[in-house]
Amino acid sequence: MDAISRIRSRAREKIKSIVLPEFGDKRTVEAARIIEAEGLAKVTLFTRDMIDGKEQERYIQEYYEAYKSKDINIDAVKGFFSDTLYYTAMMTSEGKFDGLVAGAAHTTADTVRAAMRCIGMDERIMLVSSCFIMAVPECPYGNDGVFVYADSGVIPDPNSRQLSCIAFLAAELAGKVLGLEPRIAFLSYSTRGSAKAKSAAKIAEALIMLKEMAPNLLADGEMQVDAAIVPEVAKIKYPDSQIGGKANVLIFPNLEAGNISYKLTQRLAKARALGPLLLGLNKPVSDLSRGCLVEDIVDCAAVTAIRAQ
Repeated sequence: MDAISRIRSRAREKIKSIVLPEFGDKRTVEAARIIEAEGLAKVTLFTRDMIDGKEQERYIQEYYEAYKSKDINIDAVKGFFSDTLYYTAMMTSEGKFDGLVAGAAHTTADTVRAAMRCIGMDERIMLVSSCFIMAVPECPYGNDGVFVYADSGVIPDPNSRQLSCIAFLAAELAGKVLGLEPRIAFLSYSTRGSAKAKSAAKIAEALIMLKEMAPNLLADGEMQVDAAIVPEVAKIKYPDSQIGGKANVLIFPNLEAGNISYKLTQRLAKARALGPLLLGLNKPVSDLSRGCLVEDIVDCAAVTAIRAQ
């Protein structure tokens, strides 16, 4: 059974409620039909006529009171809640849905902002980042071609603490959704000081912070990607590495590297890319690329359902 089939199978083990607020997107409508037909989740394609006026007014007031110090006016808030994205994010926060999937018709900035402000951040971390599940066909690296890439969607230039939190959350997702023992590589263009990389000191500090957060996690860096995923190269470039060239969670030094890498892997290696899966929120939320396919929405919903189990 391949990684995507395993994800769908695990989603069926304990049915969760997933909301899709982008009712006007044809791909989302078809995805909702498939999710229901395959029994992956209890899915709600949320339309504007499903908005309750009294509840909407309550949400508007709660949101305004929470964020009026940020120079936001009530008319702007009313505009937010005329959109089903913000409304369903508040419903998810209240437990009326177990998870939310959006982004086919909204930008990542819109989706992340709605999720952060309505659903809220995990108090352990207080940081929102993202990852992709990458499934590369006929690939011997990672876990039979399965990897988690982070952060490829949210934080432009993470500092040491942010990198450590990204790694912690990505590893947590790899374990929960994929059933993997995470092996984390902090990536760079150098391996253990082979070049004077600006990111080297940042990564070294991030690694220390990660070990303090989760001493039992297998993690190493900084390292080039071949030393991270190819055991034969690791023996040469990084012979004392804990992960021995078998990394399955790849942590990128910045958003440029992460975003370029996932798109290259997706297009050149014909990989499936599930995400961005938002990390660090109180409830599971999946963002989507606006160029996503129907099957991407279906599988992100399945991942979101597993995360809610």
